[in-house]
Amino acid sequence: ESARVVSSMGLPGIAVGGVSVGEPAEEMHRIVRQVGPLLPDDKPHYLMGVGTLPEMAIAVANGFDLFDCVLPTRLGRHGAALVGGERWNLKNARFRHDHTPLDPSCSCPACTVHSRAYLHHLIKTDELLGKILLSLHNITQLVRFSSAMARAIQDGCFSEDFAPWEADSPAAHTW
Repeated sequence: ESARVVSSMGLPGIAVGGVSVGEPAEEMHRIVRQVGPLLPDDKPHYLMGVGTLPEMAIAVANGFDLFDCVLPTRLGRHGAALVGGERWNLKNARFRHDHTPLDPSCSCPACTVHSRAYLHHLIKTDELLGKILLSLHNITQLVRFSSAMARAIQDGCFSEDFAPWEADSPAAHTW
């Protein structure tokens, strides 16, 4: 009912909020799948507070164009990096002597200039630079994922390429 009323108001776009504030992910996904197709096609659709890769894929698959979230910077501030669809905790000792790039396919400063070991050191010693670098990296990952989704839409293969993400399956982590 709300989607119908808001859609009839002549607004320049539609914002949907309150679906990612602590409820189980399955409930949020259900609501997005239900509401998205009801919104007018000629206006941008904004889904507030969505920031995981599966949530982004589900949002796009259901007609949402825009989303935002504090997650990439929150993860960075707490020493976590998004790599290949997974969350890595750079505080873990396994990174202490790992001198490879965080993600060799990423072009952010954390990946092109610094090693996993150095990032681990920065996070373990609570250096601000570590939090900044991981935040930049995580934002870069979301931008890369969004760009990949946009290319898939343009190429007409979004459903094929991003169906595993919609299901949040392990096969999704291949983009």
